[in-house]
Amino acid sequence: MTDGIMQRNATVSGRQFLPTGFRALIIAAAYWVLSLSLTDLSGSIAAAAGCILACVLADTRLNATLFRRSRTPVVLAGCALILLIGLVLSDLLTGSSLVAEMLSPLGSYRAGEFIKWLFIGTTVTCGLRFLALRYSWGAVLEILFVASAFIITLSAHRNGMIHRPYFIGDFALMRGIDPAAILLAMGCGAVLCLAALLMMENNHRRLPWHFTVLGLLCFSLLAYVQFFGLPTPSYTDDLGLTGAESAGSSSQDDNPFRDSENNPDNLQAPVAIVLFRDDYEPASGSYYFRETAYSQWNGKLLDITGRDDMDRDLVENFTSSTIQVEAGLVSELSRKPVRTSVGMLTPHRHPFGLETPSAYTDTPNPNNLRFKRTYDVVSLVPTFPFDDLIGQETGAEDWSAEVREEYLKLPDDPRYRELAQRLISDLRPEYANDAFAKAFMIKSYLDENGIYSLKNEHAYEPDPAASFLFGDLTGYCMHFAFAATYLYRSLGIPARVGIGYSVPASNRAGGSALLIQAIHGHAWPEVYFKDYGWVIIDPAPQQTLVDMTTDPQNNLQQLLGDMLRDEASFDDYLASGQDSAFPWQLVLNSVYAILLLTVAGGYAVKYYRLWIPARANRQVQYRLGYRAILDRLSALGFRRRRGESRESFAARMAALSPAFETATNRHLADALGGVRDSSADTAVFNWTAIDKQVSTQISTGVPGWKKVLGALNPFSWVSTR
Repeated sequence: MTDGIMQRNATVSGRQFLPTGFRALIIAAAYWVLSLSLTDLSGSIAAAAGCILACVLADTRLNATLFRRSRTPVVLAGCALILLIGLVLSDLLTGSSLVAEMLSPLGSYRAGEFIKWLFIGTTVTCGLRFLALRYSWGAVLEILFVASAFIITLSAHRNGMIHRPYFIGDFALMRGIDPAAILLAMGCGAVLCLAALLMMENNHRRLPWHFTVLGLLCFSLLAYVQFFGLPTPSYTDDLGLTGAESAGSSSQDDNPFRDSENNPDNLQAPVAIVLFRDDYEPASGSYYFRETAYSQWNGKLLDITGRDDMDRDLVENFTSSTIQVEAGLVSELSRKPVRTSVGMLTPHRHPFGLETPSAYTDTPNPNNLRFKRTYDVVSLVPTFPFDDLIGQETGAEDWSAEVREEYLKLPDDPRYRELAQRLISDLRPEYANDAFAKAFMIKSYLDENGIYSLKNEHAYEPDPAASFLFGDLTGYCMHFAFAATYLYRSLGIPARVGIGYSVPASNRAGGSALLIQAIHGHAWPEVYFKDYGWVIIDPAPQQTLVDMTTDPQNNLQQLLGDMLRDEASFDDYLASGQDSAFPWQLVLNSVYAILLLTVAGGYAVKYYRLWIPARANRQVQYRLGYRAILDRLSALGFRRRRGESRESFAARMAALSPAFETATNRHLADALGGVRDSSADTAVFNWTAIDKQVSTQISTGVPGWKKVLGALNPFSWVSTR
């Protein structure tokens, strides 16, 4: 049975070169894309060439008795053996000193890669084609291979990494092209390839129509991206920073102590880019961007406050103009203003800025495709050394007694105060009543004894902070922040939990742009000092069970930074990276212009040929009118075959349009017998009327989608005979 299926399929494949050629080009494109990041140019060329060779051989030689009667395991084992021989030969070429001396080390490497990928492309494709021709399920393997090749290669750009894979990012930036454009083009190409493989298993004659529809769908995708922007990277947010914008005061929706739900692969996803308009280097070694804070006790844990007289330095909503923030009675000697521009790559619930923001200003979005929202923020950043906090009072002068009490509330658990008192018992007498010294002792205890881990068993305890602090001291930033805040409050120190991002200062790498990634989401404790405002005293555990470091993304950071500055600056950045040896942009612009002019010219000729008959004189109307009717038929796919007479074509079309047969007879009579001069005869036959009659008859017998495609095709008149 399988032999019969195989013979029938092989006969069809050998008789139809178009499907074989299409299939070979599609699978070769998959090899090319897959090999680009794994080998050099010679290897990619060899893989594509081997694939095309294998497709042609498989579709034309499967009638051979030996190949047709061979068992499947024997054929697959033979392919594997040939592949092994190719790999061994490749290793011999690259490892041979004699070959290296003859071809140079680089030439030896390229020769080895060429041999290796030639054998890979040939043997793997032979195996796939053999299975596809022998078994009905074999074609699925080809489709899966093509899909996997594109997915594996393009998956590196997930989560907003638009400069990856590097061979695409480097190629694009060196030639002044946005990498996203190439990624979208390759995505559309992958869709076309997969769809073509599916369609070739059914009806070959409709391939041009299918490709036209798919092309329109891909164009629609590009248009959608142009108008509505690129998709937002999707990942879970443990700290509640991203998501729909807040419409007002709101409490936390989820348990902030739950185990981290972020996929490790998503932690590097960029969420925002920050441009420093003024230079600033934090003494702590990290930039802290506060978005919100947990400060009010709700009977179970600290939550976002609903009081207007608390956390007046936080902004709940985004603005379309400028918002002045009440920073409190902060001494100008202890802080300096720093202006930053923020471009959000994912939607956030609240705006964020550096410590102690004083003003938020909405700014025009320079790149709507990339940024969800852009704004400027002026922050009063600390310039004082921590030693200056020794001896300072806590709390603000304008706080009411009720507000101060809110910043001191904590769980009704005496263990917090007992532990805090034990930790400060070793303070020297002169610091026994010093708030900063007490807070620093608590921080030091958590630094030395805490263990950082994204997995814990405290999330669903009645008091997760107590379970962490009086248990194994293993947790992540939220546990450390809540525990420290409760300990501070137990000693009469007003404190809250800040929520936002903490980014190492070294990530700036000397530039003005700073990339914020999902992994930088953080929670920390803050203490309010008179004349200094909210001061971050953040525990940093010395023991960690998880690596929270990320690879530097300097290229992406620079790229997004230049996008945020303004479009002109980004264009300058792209232009600066163009290869001066060849004017790629000029060539691309020329190609675009030629394509546009060609399409416009095609439409102009098409509609001119339909328009001119009604305005031509009677001597040539029989020729122009008949040509216009033929153009209408060609647009719908009805054309005179090669060698077919006009009378035969008219007879074949008579069932669809009887008027066309009348028009053909009249055209032949006028063309062969001369134009009649009698006005009566002219009145009897009107080419404009017969054209409308043919159009009406065709419209009733042709599907609507054919009419649409016919109207959109600018070159349908070319096939008129």
